[in-house]
Amino acid sequence: MDQAERDELTGIYRDARMIAVVGASADPAKAAHQIPLYLQQQGYRIRPVNPRGGELFGEPVATTLSEVAGPVDVVDVFRPAAEAAGIARQAVAIGAKVLWLQLGIADDEARRIAEEAGLTVVMDRCMLAVHRELGLGPLRAAA
Repeated sequence: MDQAERDELTGIYRDARMIAVVGASADPAKAAHQIPLYLQQQGYRIRPVNPRGGELFGEPVATTLSEVAGPVDVVDVFRPAAEAAGIARQAVAIGAKVLWLQLGIADDEARRIAEEAGLTVVMDRCMLAVHRELGLGPLRAAA
């Protein structure tokens, strides 16, 4: 990755506090469980979104993105690319700053929808792998 991309990605992690995880899974064998758990361990507040509801990572599970209370910095997506445009519209509606489509997920319509609304878009990248690649440690509270 070039320096401009490193700077942009580092800024996402630096500025994010709340990450809504669409498609979060209760199955510890799935990336949609492992990655949000890792991010939570790094100090980010995770709000899982899954139509099944319940509780995950010690947080209530919102059944839709619109149910997530509080400002959402990043919408991290673990759903098929065919659903990405709809999720992008929801991310715009809740005022998210970043739409992050996990590894293997890319959609030009989702990118267009999000970017036209001023969101930063990351596609086909793993939030855990990028965090490690950038050499970032746990989130530190602002002094």
